[in-house]
Amino acid sequence: MPKNEAFNIEKAFVLLRKEVKDLPKAALFDLYDQGYTSLFEQLVACIISIRTYDEVTVPTALKLFEQARTPEEISKLSKAQIDRLIKGCTFYESKSRQILAIAKTIIDEYQGDLPADFDTLLNFKGVGPKCANLALGIACRQMRIGVDVHVHRVCNRWGYIEANSPEKSVFALQQKLPEKYSVEINRLLVPFGKHVCRGTVPLCSQCTLNSMCEQRGVKKYQ
Repeated sequence: MPKNEAFNIEKAFVLLRKEVKDLPKAALFDLYDQGYTSLFEQLVACIISIRTYDEVTVPTALKLFEQARTPEEISKLSKAQIDRLIKGCTFYESKSRQILAIAKTIIDEYQGDLPADFDTLLNFKGVGPKCANLALGIACRQMRIGVDVHVHRVCNRWGYIEANSPEKSVFALQQKLPEKYSVEINRLLVPFGKHVCRGTVPLCSQCTLNSMCEQRGVKKYQ
């Protein structure tokens, strides 16, 4: 399927919204829509999500939040209790330790109120730039770009950017992507990348963006 029109990011977002309308939501956005909107909840959910499928992340986070949703409530749980609650996710023992430590730090150093500050979030063990950007973007409406494997793969496959790692894709998108799409790009490209523009054998013949996609790196498609 050769590209026959120039890539247009404005058109792409219009088409993407239609493409993902009936697809399962990205985990953090799903939780936000269910009412888990605080920065702390989004940060904890993002930690749970690391190397964990969205289908597991959402019920695991909900199980924890049914028992505790704030730093104060989390800090009253034992590590063993958190272990049991988030056992469904990968590396749950280290994540429970990190979540408990973050909750206690917020109480001890920030009087229970987590600052909406990128560097503050990065100082917490277990929180990297992707989680910090996603939590601040979703919970606080900060114009921050959260790049995971799906955002990285799709944007490079389009030919919109050229970067060889998610970290470099963040920088490339910061230079090029209109700011108004900073948060939405993750909300759209996670389901799009999982179900349409898949890592192997993408559904190019069914994709409404295929006429302006360069299909970089695609060797086989449906």
